[in-house]
Amino acid sequence: MSDLVQVILLGIIEGITEFLPISSTGHLLIAEQLGLGARSDVFNVVIQAGAILAVTVIYWPRIWTLLTGLGDAQTRAYASKLTVAFLITAVLGLIVTKLGFKLPTELTPVAWALVIGGVWMMAAEWFAARRPNVAQIAWTAAIVVGLAQVVAGVFPGTSRSAATIFAAMLVGGANRVVATEFAFLVGIPTMYAASALELFKAYKAGGLNGGENWSDLGIAFVISTVVAFIAVKWLLRYIQSHRFTVFAAYRIALGAALLLFLPAG
Repeated sequence: MSDLVQVILLGIIEGITEFLPISSTGHLLIAEQLGLGARSDVFNVVIQAGAILAVTVIYWPRIWTLLTGLGDAQTRAYASKLTVAFLITAVLGLIVTKLGFKLPTELTPVAWALVIGGVWMMAAEWFAARRPNVAQIAWTAAIVVGLAQVVAGVFPGTSRSAATIFAAMLVGGANRVVATEFAFLVGIPTMYAASALELFKAYKAGGLNGGENWSDLGIAFVISTVVAFIAVKWLLRYIQSHRFTVFAAYRIALGAALLLFLPAG
């Protein structure tokens, strides 16, 4: 398989999985170890940035309303909840980074995270369906969403979107659409900040000084952006009338397959 084909496939995988509740980090790790080759942190950050850009474009009208409507009490409260969730993630994320935490590169932890996360999603859907759904985000939910982003960042295979969406649904009683919007909106500054931090670290380590194939990076970025735009648009329509059960089942099936057929290392 040519390097260009590998780059295209990685861009597609990132675009599909970044905001669907199935874990982009886990899928990229699986893809890299199953033949697409390990990529640099810079490459992974760049293709992630493409997915973030796509969601920023999709939600730009909502973002603009939040930025320009702070005079309204309800808008200000919502923006404050987003800010608190982001700050919790940022502070705890920096603490985790300072402690020297590194993501595991083995597939076994990813497989278990996929299975456990899938089972948890099914249970969460069951409990959420029996609670009165509301069309707003509670302060408690905003705090737990911030914590959930840190957990997802520590355990590849967890899925940031899954952790945050179901945190909002279970803790705050928000319906799927409201929970998903809040999870995606808080994910935008979170992921931009994480990407900027990774690029800064790579710059300090000399990783931006000629070690990258910028043509490949550009291709992967564009593909990730386009595919993520399509995937998120589809997801937002899908959840209007469907639960997340299909994603939970997929996670369990993929994780089980990894545990059964791949070596532990």
